[in-house]
Amino acid sequence: MEIKIRDYQTEDTQAVLDIINHNIRHSTALYDYHIRSYEQQKNILEEKINKNFPVIVAELNGQVVGFGMYSEFRFREAYKFTVEHSVYVNEDFHSKGIGKLLLQKLIKLARKQKLHTMIAVIDAENQSSVEFHEKFGFKTAGIIKESGYKFDRWLDSVFMQLILE
Repeated sequence: MEIKIRDYQTEDTQAVLDIINHNIRHSTALYDYHIRSYEQQKNILEEKINKNFPVIVAELNGQVVGFGMYSEFRFREAYKFTVEHSVYVNEDFHSKGIGKLLLQKLIKLARKQKLHTMIAVIDAENQSSVEFHEKFGFKTAGIIKESGYKFDRWLDSVFMQLILE
């Protein structure tokens, strides 16, 4: 099983969309309520690329099985060295090291771009994601109680931070 990490291409949009929409429907990994259309997702990814942020995919046997990206943490100029990242893996390919490869590559790219810190915003119920990020040196910077509402319940957001320098 050889997993290839490469730059996103427009042809990958449907696979990325399928992963995103599965998470919107079935998890609290995304606080969105409504599934995205192909055009919406394509525009989101192209906007990040046009702002010089990476979008990468994990490919296994010619199939996109995960993706990762980062972009602005906030929109004020002083935050220009801080990014928030996302890593998603197709549900059928969890626990195969794909997320690890994606996050390693994102960290490497962020350092290459001379960024200072990466932020992860994780639903507090997703303890496996918190532990996953801790393995890369991310530290919990804070928890915002009841910051999201999905599936008829309040959700807490864990903010984790990795200093890159």
